[in-house]
Amino acid sequence: MKRKGVETSDPIRILHVDDEIDFAEMATAFLEREDERFEIETAGSTSDGLTRLADSTFDCVISDYDMPRQDGIEFLKAVREDYPELPFILYTGKGSEEVASDAISAGATDYMQKESGTDHFCVLAERIKTLVERTRAERQRQQLIEAVETAREGIGIIDSDGYHTAVNQAYADVYDTRPSELIGKHWAKLYPECEAEHIRSEVLPTVDKVGYWRGRTTGLRAGGETFVQDCVVSTTEQEMTICVVQDVSDEAESEEQLSRYQALIEVLKDPVYVLDEEGQFDFVNDAFTETFGYERQELLGNGVSVIKDEQAVEQGLNNLRRVLSSDEPDSVYFETEIQPKSGESIPCEDHMTALPYEGDKFDGSVGILRDVSRQKERERELKRQNRRLDEFASIVSHDLRNPLNVAEGNVELLREECESDRIDTIDQSLTRMSDLIDDLLQLSRVGDDTESMESVSLAELPNNCWQSVETGDATLQMKTSRTIRADPSRTSQLFENLMRNAVEHTSQDVTVTVGEFEGGFYVEDDGSGIPEDSRDDVFEAGHTTIDEGTGFGLSIVKEVAEAHGWDISITEGSEGGARFEITNVNFEMS
Repeated sequence: MKRKGVETSDPIRILHVDDEIDFAEMATAFLEREDERFEIETAGSTSDGLTRLADSTFDCVISDYDMPRQDGIEFLKAVREDYPELPFILYTGKGSEEVASDAISAGATDYMQKESGTDHFCVLAERIKTLVERTRAERQRQQLIEAVETAREGIGIIDSDGYHTAVNQAYADVYDTRPSELIGKHWAKLYPECEAEHIRSEVLPTVDKVGYWRGRTTGLRAGGETFVQDCVVSTTEQEMTICVVQDVSDEAESEEQLSRYQALIEVLKDPVYVLDEEGQFDFVNDAFTETFGYERQELLGNGVSVIKDEQAVEQGLNNLRRVLSSDEPDSVYFETEIQPKSGESIPCEDHMTALPYEGDKFDGSVGILRDVSRQKERERELKRQNRRLDEFASIVSHDLRNPLNVAEGNVELLREECESDRIDTIDQSLTRMSDLIDDLLQLSRVGDDTESMESVSLAELPNNCWQSVETGDATLQMKTSRTIRADPSRTSQLFENLMRNAVEHTSQDVTVTVGEFEGGFYVEDDGSGIPEDSRDDVFEAGHTTIDEGTGFGLSIVKEVAEAHGWDISITEGSEGGARFEITNVNFEMS
């Protein structure tokens, strides 16, 4: 099963909508300098933009805000009706906090103001690349998840030349052979010749086009017997093919299989439930009864109204309808309120999907609940903190920044009028003041927008942060692929400051490692480390050991961690350098 994978060199097609055509063409020139993958089309009006979206495929949309007949937010809403996942950046010279808030509420992926000069085009280019790469990676991840979740019998991994590189026991059982017999074997050997030809001519072209195919095929067992199988084929960025097969010649599942699945569910720490086709409890695990205080006999055979009010019941039904709809996802996440046997209702996240079924016969649903009470309380506290910090942030960004800009401008004029080493000293001091203001402003806004909690990949975010830091000859090493629930913007501040601290305080060829351990993650370098008697001081605002430092970087790190309810500590790394450990972290279920 050979096809072309998604390469990092794939073009990035961008639609730039701006009624100022001259500016749009200038922006195109600068952006295409930043990345040769960029292919940019410009539209002078929102109506022209919608037409181009309908006629072509784009990876990202950039739109001005202040345009005649229809502004950028109205255009955004129109785009979201047909392209809900397409990255959209509102890029305007007449923005405000209100416009930014409205844009995010309407579904904008990012918001950026136009600035004088050309340096901001580099920032815009990086944001475009980050958003597009994240969207592509998420699309790939969803395909893999769908393949794995669909698998009921066996999974085989096939390389770009069509040979098996890995199979599980269940996959081998389908073909009545051993896993070792399948490794290195071409996929076509598992099908009759006519069926293999059908796969080459019909199935693989579909996989090449859309990256996914599902249907019935005729398999061939080791002894020569043919059988009907349910087959799902999807691809990865590494040009590997995942083939999920199930023998459907006999639909009956053995009691032994059912007991194994039930035993697996029972050991889960999160509450798990199964509802039958009438919406009545058919199964709950121990964690469910322990969390909500009900006995099993109080739930089994009864409807969900035992644990939910009327509004929550209707919410669950609406989400189940989404799952069953052909144009909606196979599973959904949503927040709901669960009423325990005693006490106040508990806010929970519900991950629900339908039980496997064929035709029109619905067999019920299954879901996993997660208590998010602590997260909700933390978000409410962060909102209260944000309101108190707004006034301070305003003073720093306006009352201090304006006179500093005047001073910097006069230094440039002074250079033209006279020559003196003192001018460089003044300029260095002003630069340090500017850095201090930037760090103070960042520190004061650690809690801003942290109500925007979402799934954050520890495999992706640190890599993106590494690109934003001047790292020289330093190297980043990733040793985790877990996902956490966090504010992506503030978590980026945490990683960027830890990475910057490692690079600035160690040798040029330092190696920075991001990894995981039970209950948390860490950032570690192989430098000279931090003396044990100094570790309590490094998080204090203003503490620095280098002339160029502001002393606020690690203070920001600590504030970000505490804003999420995490703990942070310093210890010695495996190579003798500094190791920052972030604990009390809740990893998402994989």
